[in-house]
Amino acid sequence: MAFVAVPRPRRSPLPYQILTALALGAALFLLTVGLLSGAIRMVYAGRILPGISVAGVDLSNQTPQQAVAALGERLTYPQSGQIVFRYGDEVWVAHPEELGLVFDTGATIERAYLLGRGGMFSSLTGQFNALWGGMDLPPIAVFDERVAHGYLQNLAVQIDRPMVEAELSLNGTEVRYTPGQTGRVLDVGATLEFLLAKMNVFADGEVPLVIEEQSPLVLDASSQAEALRQALSAPLVLTLPDSQPGDPGPWTLEPALVAGTLTVARVQTDSGWQFEIAVDTQAMQQLLEEVAEQVNRTPENARFYFDDYTRQLVLVSPALVGRTLDISATQEAIAQGLVSGLHEIPLALDTEMPEVNNDATAQSLGITELVSAETTYFRGSGPARLQNIEKAAAEFYGLLVPPNATFSMGDVLRDISLENGYAEALIIYNGQTITGVGGGVCQVSTTLFRTAFFGGYPIEERHAHAFRVLYYEQRPGSGIDPALAGLDATVYFPLVDLKFTNDRPYWLLMETYFNRDESSLTWKFYSTGDGRRVEWQNLGLRNVVPAPAPLYEESADLAPGACKQIDYAADGADVTVTRVVYDLNGQVLFSDNIQTHYQAWQAVYQYGAGTENPAAVCGP
Repeated sequence: MAFVAVPRPRRSPLPYQILTALALGAALFLLTVGLLSGAIRMVYAGRILPGISVAGVDLSNQTPQQAVAALGERLTYPQSGQIVFRYGDEVWVAHPEELGLVFDTGATIERAYLLGRGGMFSSLTGQFNALWGGMDLPPIAVFDERVAHGYLQNLAVQIDRPMVEAELSLNGTEVRYTPGQTGRVLDVGATLEFLLAKMNVFADGEVPLVIEEQSPLVLDASSQAEALRQALSAPLVLTLPDSQPGDPGPWTLEPALVAGTLTVARVQTDSGWQFEIAVDTQAMQQLLEEVAEQVNRTPENARFYFDDYTRQLVLVSPALVGRTLDISATQEAIAQGLVSGLHEIPLALDTEMPEVNNDATAQSLGITELVSAETTYFRGSGPARLQNIEKAAAEFYGLLVPPNATFSMGDVLRDISLENGYAEALIIYNGQTITGVGGGVCQVSTTLFRTAFFGGYPIEERHAHAFRVLYYEQRPGSGIDPALAGLDATVYFPLVDLKFTNDRPYWLLMETYFNRDESSLTWKFYSTGDGRRVEWQNLGLRNVVPAPAPLYEESADLAPGACKQIDYAADGADVTVTRVVYDLNGQVLFSDNIQTHYQAWQAVYQYGAGTENPAAVCGP
């Protein structure tokens, strides 16, 4: 089967008549538009087309001159508008004109007049929009940024200020304080951008000021300054807590002295930087160390005497609680107190209770009987020596020695001074007999030594005198017993001490009795006897060396023919005293071999100038 292609019929072109008609129609339309637009322009020649307004001001059918007047009356935003700038409580208000904004009235009127008077189609479009819909044109504004920038620069002069750190210091007792200040700088460029945005809408409003702030480490230290002023407004008084009659204190520190111990420093804390008022530990410690010398005391047991009839203890003086000044804690209390405005601050103390309180009994301490007693004599002693013996002996009355404890005489007689009630009398010092404070105290130490020696107590430290002193060899009546040589004990605290040990499981109570009429001192030990027995022997004087010939010295303090003996002759010798201490069963507990070497001592006489033959005047 064969296919035969059949050609598609060709479309006939538009008839000539139709093209002609279309062309004539278009021409007619254009002619009509042109005639209509031209007619409108002719009708409103020299006037603004109806329906045209500028910023809401109707300029319809007005000549340019009329429009200028209308706009001048109504468009006053550059002169009457208000732009507000605010920072904190400070407010600045400016008219847009002051910020460089003005309206170009001529250009604005020209644009309004030319609307609908352009090309044919644009004119007709403009005319149509104006006549049938109305058109509101924005005014043409001119904004001079240089003027706005200048205005903001003037604001910056008022706003900008440097950052200032608070300052706090002391000049003597004067508190010097300067408050801090937050620094601030107006960012003119960033603020100008916000201003431009506000100007574009031709409306009143507030423009935010862009301000950069710089805060000081410490802005305000007024509370610390006031605390300093309050701290230095009156003396600081340090008190002893629970003060009793006879206690030291109070201690008053004048403001100038307090100020010298205070420091002011800027420090960083968890809540930020601030000024800290502190006490200079080194300066305050020096003050408190002086206070501590008066405050500190060791605990003291109650003192008693043993009633031989009731066999009970009788309270002589109450126990004293030991106390030590806690310097560190006191410094902290002072620092906190001063900042808080206190002017009376109690000292911080560490306390230590005594071993024996006022309610102790003879049974609780194991004191049941007299276990040792010795008496020494000192006939011929002068008033000063008697005063010193009585004073020193009284320090031991009622004193308790713990079981198995070593007793030091120097721990009791710490301060032998004129201020403490002692007098000047003859003492042996550096190989000479001279006048010194406390002469006669060795009578007390000798009596104590013998009480411990004959009571069978171990002697831990004992020192003999440089030469034989006959005071220590006196017996009742007027006799001198050489058997007592080698049983003296000298002391010179803190270098030379007398010590013995209470080696029994009971407390030991001391009682001392000074008898001025009998020129005697009796020392008693009360405890519980353990049956020990003491045997002793003095082997006598050996290697005796006769005293040197007397020495005569001229003295300007004596009148011619007057003589005064200031040292006394004594033969030198070696003395050995033995002691054996037995227990209840006759077994030897311990034994002593006490060696003493006495120097030969020269008598010394002083005589007045011009005395002839001093030896005859002064005697042998």
